Amino acid sequence: MKKTILSIVAICSMLLNANAQKVSAFEHLDFSITAGTTGIGFDLATPISEKFRLRAGFSFVPEFDTKMNFGIQGRKMDDNGNWVTTKFDSMADRFSDFTGITINDNVDMIGQPNFYNGNLLVDFFPIKNSDFYITAGFYFGKSKIASACNSIEDMASLLGVSMYNRIYEKVENYEPIIGDDIYLTPELEQKILDNGRLGIHMGDKVATGEPYMMEPDENSTVKANIFVNSFKPYLGVGYGGKLTKKNDALRISFDAGMLFWGGTPEIVTHDGTDLAKDVENIGGKVGDYVSLVESLKVYPVLKLSISYRIF
Repeated sequence: MKKTILSIVAICSMLLNANAQKVSAFEHLDFSITAGTTGIGFDLATPISEKFRLRAGFSFVPEFDTKMNFGIQGRKMDDNGNWVTTKFDSMADRFSDFTGITINDNVDMIGQPNFYNGNLLVDFFPIKNSDFYITAGFYFGKSKIASACNSIEDMASLLGVSMYNRIYEKVENYEPIIGDDIYLTPELEQKILDNGRLGIHMGDKVATGEPYMMEPDENSTVKANIFVNSFKPYLGVGYGGKLTKKNDALRISFDAGMLFWGGTPEIVTHDGTDLAKDVENIGGKVGDYVSLVESLKVYPVLKLSISYRIF
């Protein structure tokens, strides 16, 4: 029995050594054009042994614009401590009479992807004479993968919102509107206080249930950025083969796997609010995008590659 086991071990060792001699490390190099959920890009691949292959590459998602519409509203707290919506039209008309600036009740934000990564991957071929492989490795790139900012056409409206809220703050704090001694009339001050502040109602704060009103920053813009980990481990599988029977150098392969990019992405506005964690009941198209991003605890990778053997 012991001799039989030793014989089997010896035979396996000889087979492994024979297989190992068939492929030398870095004996050829493949160049691939790739396309999939990580964008378009390229890979360079070379064997490092009979069972393992090393791949390195780069991919990016081409820039495109996605328009999201937001409504500007007035909102204040009533005598019972409840937040109530106030009339936008009367506020906008009064501000226009006072400054000559028109505030529209809708603002468009333009979203753009910013997703590009380098990658370093190792493929393991567990089945002899098969093009099925298991892949492990990592992708790395910038942590900000998408951004959104108001359209240029809406900058005047947002400037008006900022100016109106500044006037509201001065009236609320009994400060002069201009200089040291120029105040509004008591009647106009009371109307401004009755109308409240202007802002974009994004949803409700998770911690308190109060409405989250996003207001323009110091530059009269509204922004949001999506962040994930810059280092993203990858695990997946793949399969490949000849693209044509007559050409061994031209091949096609398909990869499927997951990027582990740190759980739920952060969707952070210019005032530091994370829409994915701090705000709920977000409506409209914005709510659909936020819900989609929240669901992506890991990022699915589907990738098609066309490769050519350089040498």
